[in-house]
Amino acid sequence: MLKHLLYTLVLGSGFAFGQPAAENPLSAGNKMMFGMAKNNILKSAEKMPEENYSFKPTPEVRNFGALVGHVADASYMFCSAVLGEKAPVSGVEKGKTAKADLVAALDAAFKYCDKAYDGLTDATASELVKFFGSDRAKLSVLSFNNMHDFEHYGNMVTYLRLKGIVPPSSEPRAPAPVKK
Repeated sequence: MLKHLLYTLVLGSGFAFGQPAAENPLSAGNKMMFGMAKNNILKSAEKMPEENYSFKPTPEVRNFGALVGHVADASYMFCSAVLGEKAPVSGVEKGKTAKADLVAALDAAFKYCDKAYDGLTDATASELVKFFGSDRAKLSVLSFNNMHDFEHYGNMVTYLRLKGIVPPSSEPRAPAPVKK
């Protein structure tokens, strides 16, 4: 069971699994998890048809498009704190409704976050930044970002399933190559 779970989470996500870099195992491992989340979230945003971007499973929750926008906005918030910058973009959730615009905004937000993850090393991971009114380690802020991304990927999975769409992490995969 554990082997299948790891296969689904890591290989099934389309993200190559490998050992974190020996010189930066904490930051490299955190970056690997971000890669898994962003891959699945972007693929979900692309798979959902435009006409379902306004879909809400219940009246109390965000529609799919707002969920995509929320992830983009939050990505800028988390990663700008780590980069020591003002978030360059905000209001995606409230300001965009078209699929193409939301997917482009999400992709741009993830590329912005790539700078934060790429710039983090184990030596800088414990540096403190202001986040939600408190001093937080950079690694903690990016870990929180990962948790937030996976939380909302879980929401997206539900939305996709309700529309009869197989989520990216559940798509059939070719078997792993056999080592000789």
